[in-house]
Amino acid sequence: MTHAEKATELFSKNFNCAQSVFASFSEDLGISEETALKTGACFGSGMKKGEVCGACTGALMALGMKYGHSDGNDNESKQKSGEMAVLFLEEFKKANGSYICRELLGCDIGTKDGLESAMSKNLFTEFCPKMVISATEIAEKIMAT
Repeated sequence: MTHAEKATELFSKNFNCAQSVFASFSEDLGISEETALKTGACFGSGMKKGEVCGACTGALMALGMKYGHSDGNDNESKQKSGEMAVLFLEEFKKANGSYICRELLGCDIGTKDGLESAMSKNLFTEFCPKMVISATEIAEKIMAT
């Protein structure tokens, strides 16, 4: 199963976009799927405020696990992870027009009206899976280099 297939499967099982993307990489990153799912729990739907797309934050978490630093003096890893974050966001924006949830959806799900609009248009079931796939594939491509 590819990372995108795994992310799609998780998303279809009612995990949010961030959880789905991050957990699709958990085995490769040496963490449990449970840990990845719990870590991503508060990041879906642009942190519930329509901010940075949760699929993007899930991908950024995976990139951070691969390239990030755990030593405050590790400037090389700090720089590399920053470069990977910028690269990911640029590629996602190029592919999808934005990495901001409310811009992608065309409504602000951080508001009651916006959330109702998204639900009435089936955006979470018809549009968001495409963002989950896109974020996963872009992160996978970056991590393969």
